[in-house]
This record gives sequence, structure tokens and C-alpha cells, in this order.
Amino acid sequence: MLRKISAEELERIISERKEGEPLDLSGCLFEDLDLSGWDLRQINFDKSDFRNVRLNGADLSGCSASNAFFQGSSLRGTILQDAFLHSADFRYCDMTGADISGADIFAAALHGAALRGVTADERTKFYEPRCPMSGAFIGWKVCFGRRIVQLLIPADARRLQGTTYEIRVDKAKVLSIRTGDYSQSFTEAHSYVDENFWYRTGEWVRAESYETDRFTESGGGIHIWMDREAAIAYLG
Repeated sequence: MLRKISAEELERIISERKEGEPLDLSGCLFEDLDLSGWDLRQINFDKSDFRNVRLNGADLSGCSASNAFFQGSSLRGTILQDAFLHSADFRYCDMTGADISGADIFAAALHGAALRGVTADERTKFYEPRCPMSGAFIGWKVCFGRRIVQLLIPADARRLQGTTYEIRVDKAKVLSIRTGDYSQSFTEAHSYVDENFWYRTGEWVRAESYETDRFTESGGGIHIWMDREAAIAYLG
């Protein structure tokens, strides 16, 4: 069970904090609070929930908030510089003008979030797509029976990538289908998700319904990886 912390208790904890002392507020519940403009730097908020919390203009620089829940909260102009935000849930948050310079947002959920004017830089991890946004490239996926499919993504294919290594494209050509150890080859394989979606060597595959929001990670499309080992590792 999450430990619920009021604004008064949080203010007391911060006021009693010694210079440079780390604060551990992981696994806490913050609900119906206005923390706009607060100094919340260098605090561990891992696995904490922020429910209907206003963090507008608050400074969360250097915080850790992995697996934290912010869904529906307001983070307008919030400073998240160098924050560790692995798998944080920001769905439907207003993050207009937020600063994520140097932050690590691997696997953070951003579907439906307002991201206008977000500031990122070359140190920000997993905000900008890592896949080639132009030209052809090779991709990989694992199909039923752990058959490894090698795909050619053509230059005119649409491609999107959110905050993980997974990429979604709208079409591809099947180059080969093999076992993980290359000992066997196959002429066809079908998707784990849709048993009626087949990959056949030498043929093109196309996504009937392609999701154009890059942060809808499970949206329609052909889900691939740039690296063969990463595709295999996805299924464990």
C-alpha cells in the first residue's frame, strides 16, 4: 500500500532536509495537491503515484521517478532535467513547455500527453526516434514458434518509434525466416499477435491499420527491431 503524503508533510520533510541530503519518497501517494513551483530536486519518487497533482513550474531536476504514475496530472513548464524516468506513466498529462534536457525516458508512457514546446537536448535519452527516419533499412521480428524474420523496410515505408527500441512500420519485404541459431530456414511464419497475419519469404507485408501516433506503443503496424538479438530478447 502506498504511503499518502499531504502537502504539509511534504513541506516539513523538505524543510528538514540537510544540504545535499537525498530524500527517499518512493512508493508514496500524492493526491489532489498543488505543488506548482516547488523545489523537488534530487528526490527518489520511484513507484510513487501523483494523482491530480499540479506540478506546473516545479523543479524535479535529478529526480528518480521510474515506474511512477503521473497520468492526468499537470506538468506545464516542469523542470525534469537529468531525471530518471524509466517506465513513468505520463499518459494524458499536460507537459506543455516541460524541460526534459538530459532526462532518461526509456519506456515512459506519453500517449495522449500534451508535448508542445517540450525542451530536449542531445543528452535526452529515448525522446527522439533512434531508427532511420529516411531511406531503407533492415529490421527483425520474432514470429510464432520463435521463427526469426528478417525484413527489408523500404525507403517509402512509414516508420515511427516511441520511447523504447520497438519500431512500427507500415510495410516490409520478407528476406528470410530462420531459427535463432540459423540451423533451419522456413518459407513462412505467422504473427504472435494475429495468427492470420503471415510472413512469407520474398513477399511484401502491409499493415492494414497503421497508427500514426508514435507514442501509442501497441498501435497498429508491423512491430520490428533494428537488432536481431533485441527482437529475440523481447520475448525472453
